[in-house]
Amino acid sequence: MILSSIARILAALVIVYVFLCSARVLMTWIPGLDTGKAGELLARATDPYLRWFRRFKILRSGAFDFSPIAALAVLAVLNDLLTNIVYSGTITVGLVLALVLSAAWSAVGFILSFFAVCAAARMIAYVMRWNSLHPFWVVIDSIINPVLFKINRFIYRSKFVNYIQGLITGFAVLLVLRLGGGLLVSLASRSLERLPF
Repeated sequence: MILSSIARILAALVIVYVFLCSARVLMTWIPGLDTGKAGELLARATDPYLRWFRRFKILRSGAFDFSPIAALAVLAVLNDLLTNIVYSGTITVGLVLALVLSAAWSAVGFILSFFAVCAAARMIAYVMRWNSLHPFWVVIDSIINPVLFKINRFIYRSKFVNYIQGLITGFAVLLVLRLGGGLLVSLASRSLERLPF
């Protein structure tokens, strides 16, 4: 009873902190929005936590920083754990592992989907012969080209690959990773939840 009440209060605090972190991330997207007393208070409350995730280079690609997604995924796992304690009164190692795996995959799956959508958009633009030098496509290229380069280097080794072939290959690999990984994580999570300890 007491554990359930404490978990309920902590879950509510985690949800509030998720909203604060989300607001902070959105404020950084619009210049000048994070000024003033409210912006300073929000920055002091959330920046130490968000900054911790920015240390991981794997969460950054070119001009994009995916560390807020990882930070929010960790808070989601914590909230799920606390919610489970509230409703079931217990928690198992298997459930914790399943929640951590699911949250990690949510973040990775989002990033894979993001890159796949960018690659698909770039393929459409290429086939439709839209202006490749337009600033929008230059930004999209700067996002996906490092990922496509790594995928194509892994698959084709040192062979020359033209741009559209590299786009198609990269898109296909990203899609297979997203769908296949999602299926494997779902099966693994269900197996972990059934663990008796």
